[in-house]
Amino acid sequence: MAMDVRETTGTAGQMPVGVAGSRDHGGISRLKTALRISALSLLILATLFAGGFGWFVNKVSHLTTPADPARADAIIVLTGGQSRLDAAMDLLASGKGERLLISGVHPSASRRQLQAATGGDKQLFSCCVDIDRAALDTIGNAEESAKWVESHAYNTVILVTNNYHMPRSLLEMGRLLHGAKLEPYPVVNSNLDDGGWLTKPRALRVLFTEYNKYLLALARGIVPVKPTPDGVALAETAAGG
Repeated sequence: MAMDVRETTGTAGQMPVGVAGSRDHGGISRLKTALRISALSLLILATLFAGGFGWFVNKVSHLTTPADPARADAIIVLTGGQSRLDAAMDLLASGKGERLLISGVHPSASRRQLQAATGGDKQLFSCCVDIDRAALDTIGNAEESAKWVESHAYNTVILVTNNYHMPRSLLEMGRLLHGAKLEPYPVVNSNLDDGGWLTKPRALRVLFTEYNKYLLALARGIVPVKPTPDGVALAETAAGG
């Protein structure tokens, strides 16, 4: 019996309908699985990020200014607010450290202007205050402060900065200081432990920005840091505050 030519040419090169449908279904199934995994991963990351932010805010909000800190060899204050400088000068005047380093001073600010701004004793400022104008950020603060601490062979240092800035400052400095113990002296400008930051857009923005910078600082710690020419090397463990 002869085969109809139309039957052979009409189906030549075509895949059976059942096989093609099966492959299409398999591809869609794999795509759906990949999308589910991606969505789950994003959800986990978002949850970790939000949980970390909650931990950060809770930690910062419970930092308080010590009423009577123990005496240290020296004091370091990171510029960024008048209240920080006033607190550091008060510590120096009360004998809590033998010298004070003001780190991150604008290059155009003179010693006289700085002394006038702090309102500190002129003689005390003249004899016992050092000024760092090289640091441009917290990383620079840590580098310049570590050089200063190492050059004076200090063992204990009081670190003065705002409460929200303290965790990152301790982290950066803890990487570079050799054997020197940091004593945090957080300056609290506004009370955060009552949850008021949730209704204050400016406070929320500051905390969120600082949290992201703290995460970047943690990530930066994964990458090894080589010793600088001045002999300042990376510490094994960052101070957690």
